[in-house]
Amino acid sequence: MKKNTKLILAVAAVAALIAILLGVWFATRPETTQGAKTITVEVVHKDGSTKTFTCHTNEEYLGPVLDAENIAQGEEGPYGLYIKFADGEKAVYEEDGAFWALKQDGEDTPASADQTPIQDGDAFSLVYTVA
Repeated sequence: MKKNTKLILAVAAVAALIAILLGVWFATRPETTQGAKTITVEVVHKDGSTKTFTCHTNEEYLGPVLDAENIAQGEEGPYGLYIKFADGEKAVYEEDGAFWALKQDGEDTPASADQTPIQDGDAFSLVYTVA
C-alpha cells in the first residue's frame, strides 16, 4: 500500500512540474501577429554578395515564409528547422563547418526559423557563417 502511495505522489509531482513548465513557456513565448504582413529577408552569401527578398504573407512564423517563397530549405532537427540551403547556396555544418546564421535586425534569433514569430516590417537575414 505504501508503495502505491509513493508512486501516486511521484506521478502527481511530475505532472505538476510539467504543468508549471508549460505555463511558463506559454507565458514567455514570443507573440505572433495574425493578418497580412510584409517582411524582408536578406541572404548574405559565402562570397559576401547579398540578395534581398520582400515577402507578403499571412503566416505567423518565419519558417513557412522561407519555404513558400523558396528562399531557404532544410530539415527538421532537434531544435527546429535546420536550414541547409539559402538562395540556392549550401551550408551544412557536418560537411564543411558552415551554417546559416539567422538574424533579426542584426542580432542572432533565439530560436529556429519555424519558431521565430514575424510582425509587419520585420527584417531578417540568413548569413553564411563558418564556425
